[in-house]
Amino acid sequence: MNRLRLLDCTLRDGGYVNDWKFGQENIQLIINNLTKSGIDIIECGFINSERSVSEEQSMFNSIEDISKYISKKSGSMYVAMINFGSFPSEKIPDRTEGMIDGIRVAFHKKDKIEALNLCEDIKRKGFKVFLQPMVSLSYDDYEFLEMLQSVNKIEPYAFYIVDSFGVMKKRDLLRFYHLVNHNLKNDILIGYHSHNNLQLAYSNAQSLVEFSNGRDLIIDSCVFGMGRGAGNLNTELFLEYLNENYATNYRIKPILEVIDEVLNNIYKTAYWGYSLPHYISAKNNCHPNYATYIADKDTLTVDDVNNIVSQLDEDKKNNFDIDYIEKLYLNYQSNRVEDKSDLQELSRVFKNKDIVLIAPGKNLLGISNKLNEIKSLNSIYISLNFRPAGINVDYTFISNNKRLDHFKTHDEDKLIISSNIKNSNLNGFKVNYSELLNDVASVHDNAGLMIIKLLINLGVEKVQLAGFDGYSNEAVDDYVDKDLMLVKDRKIISQLNRGVKEVLKLYSKDIEIEFLTESKYNMEEDI
Repeated sequence: MNRLRLLDCTLRDGGYVNDWKFGQENIQLIINNLTKSGIDIIECGFINSERSVSEEQSMFNSIEDISKYISKKSGSMYVAMINFGSFPSEKIPDRTEGMIDGIRVAFHKKDKIEALNLCEDIKRKGFKVFLQPMVSLSYDDYEFLEMLQSVNKIEPYAFYIVDSFGVMKKRDLLRFYHLVNHNLKNDILIGYHSHNNLQLAYSNAQSLVEFSNGRDLIIDSCVFGMGRGAGNLNTELFLEYLNENYATNYRIKPILEVIDEVLNNIYKTAYWGYSLPHYISAKNNCHPNYATYIADKDTLTVDDVNNIVSQLDEDKKNNFDIDYIEKLYLNYQSNRVEDKSDLQELSRVFKNKDIVLIAPGKNLLGISNKLNEIKSLNSIYISLNFRPAGINVDYTFISNNKRLDHFKTHDEDKLIISSNIKNSNLNGFKVNYSELLNDVASVHDNAGLMIIKLLINLGVEKVQLAGFDGYSNEAVDDYVDKDLMLVKDRKIISQLNRGVKEVLKLYSKDIEIEFLTESKYNMEEDI
């Protein structure tokens, strides 16, 4: 077999999961255990001068800051990564004993000329240079060959094939490998960095090792597959594969200790791994955050998420733009209808009535009987995207296509339907989606806020809320019916709770809001 080097990038690529906040002791533990395991190259983190970082992070404001973690007697090579544009050349010192051995430079196609100049400068300062052209599939063959000519002039330590979005099939990888193998100088190592959106990182890495006889390789991986979105190639799995098939002597136990002592705790609160949004991102060859952002709203079906992501402009696919995807989402939802007569009728029906909005929070269980007892001829009960068991509601507000899949309507149901709902067979009052939005991005079209905005627009002066519990870290505790459960990332939960509370405070200037059940939104303290 050709000389194969394993590069573990847990502290760098894995850091996207936890904002690189591993803690100093854990950073040292991970590096020490990777060294004990015999990992050839250990990536210690990012070098970035553009953001403020703490000592608890594996993101560093200078190259010198990394030195305290390095074992001078180790047989491993130590490196760190610079995303082009985040660390200027003038801040890179001449390499001296005790510093990292190499610097990996990641860059997009639009920056390749300037990035290659930076790599040349880094090499002159005594560091081994690793060139990482992100989203290798964004290059056609001619562009890739042209870049290889420039790379040959620099003569870096390694040049990479980078599957940034986890979309490469075996044929794609081997096509790039043959291009690089036949056109890159023989003393330059070929690297492969993969993501796991299509669950192909493991099999692709095996294929590359199998087909690369005679050429030295670097394969990137992360312990436990830790990485943004669907994650990366698993270090422990690939080491096991190499030991069994190529008589290597990597030690697995130190890697398992990292999982047990450090990463399991992170995984419990910040999940990474395969999901439908990551599949959709790979299918559309785009940044994984686009599909995840839309899916996290929990308002659309998988087909709808794919429809939106498929609309991305080619020049927007590689870099996540939250304002751009939010605009696509709102445009997709904003199917305008002529709602003037429906609004007039709703205004007439709701005038001088006691309006009670019923959300599916678990605290609704404790008030169901009371709601039925206090209901009068002057009351109007409106449920939100579900039909509450045992409560006689007058209307159901429907604004969520995903929830609609689980909601069986009956002919006698009286519905208020937001215009973003794709089911044209529903009969009821139609209201324009775009008129019910608020300005807080995380909760633009939260159903509870939309119906309150509708009531304000109709001139209703007071509304009572039941089942508006707020989101918790344990999704099973949030809902009156487990079939309504929507599991969300903890960071998103915090954003949602703060956003709803902020908008309710704003709306309370135009409508009196009373909570009939306990709610996070009715508490004085910050969420």
